[in-house]
Amino acid sequence: MTQQTHEPAPATTTTTAGEPPAPTPLAPPYPPLARPRPLGEHRVWPRTFHDRLTAPLPGLRALARFAREGAVRPGPEGLADIARLPFEPAPLPRADARTLAVTWAGHASWIVRLGGLTVLTDPVWSRRILGTPARVTPVGVPWDALPRVDAVVISHNHYDHLDAPTLRRLPRDTPVFAPAGLGRWFRRRRFTVVTELDWWEGAELAGTRFDFVPAHHWSKRTLNDTCHSLWGGWVLTAPDGQRLYFAGDTGYGHWFSRVGRRYPGIDLALMPIGAYDPRWWLSDVHCDPDEAVQATLDLGARRMAPMHWGTFILSAEPLLEPLTRVRAAWEKAGLERADLWDLPVGGSRVLDR
Repeated sequence: MTQQTHEPAPATTTTTAGEPPAPTPLAPPYPPLARPRPLGEHRVWPRTFHDRLTAPLPGLRALARFAREGAVRPGPEGLADIARLPFEPAPLPRADARTLAVTWAGHASWIVRLGGLTVLTDPVWSRRILGTPARVTPVGVPWDALPRVDAVVISHNHYDHLDAPTLRRLPRDTPVFAPAGLGRWFRRRRFTVVTELDWWEGAELAGTRFDFVPAHHWSKRTLNDTCHSLWGGWVLTAPDGQRLYFAGDTGYGHWFSRVGRRYPGIDLALMPIGAYDPRWWLSDVHCDPDEAVQATLDLGARRMAPMHWGTFILSAEPLLEPLTRVRAAWEKAGLERADLWDLPVGGSRVLDR
């Protein structure tokens, strides 16, 4: 396996003694995209991806402080807004091969239609997930209202992004795009077309390209599998060039600008804005709303759709604070209000070329 984690060195020009240096052509920031990997390819991965962490995992001192403070839920005033969380289920809009349409089912689960495909991101249709209170908003789209699912993309293996009861509802021949090291989990559940990718690798399905890109996060599902599989986001590119970025779960940092340079012209970024308080505990792995807006600018994305808030109570910020803060940050950045797709759970938007 070749890990593609570093930027290539810039081109250099050599000269003979006494000759003026030849002009050096400007090199692109990245080489051409890697050739698509075969669908369903079986590969051998390292046992751990600890070397990909961009921040240390919490140590004993941080765990002791977390246990002492115990601030993982909003106070009574923050919880009082449960009834005001935006929930507006509606039928899925029409979409064809020239349409980019997204529908927010809640948390990081989207129904994406791009290049004529229907793709689910981190599908979680369960009412409860392990270690977390029940949903505070229902799923925005009933399972039986979904069109045929052409593919699933998974960002990482945390329970609020990888939900076994939901995935059991899918036909086992549904193509799955997963981080390196996570394929075994799917194969044990009899999925037959599982494509594991390293960072900066891609694969194609029906002409649409699925590229796995870095994120500032980590992985863990059991007591002894910390960072045994990779984590990241996805860039989906349709045959006509329409391009969507799904961040998955991530803190803010240098990867966003690198992703934007390698995949220019992102039409829409699906960005997490919740589960950020307290910052001393969560800043390395979860963007706050202001950072999500800055990350969208770093990506060069034309539009942003917030996610990862208002579904499960995972942290201490008031329930509606992520929405009010992201709107304020978007306005402060001088961006067009129409390009912030702050959808309710169940809401949809369509970009038609």
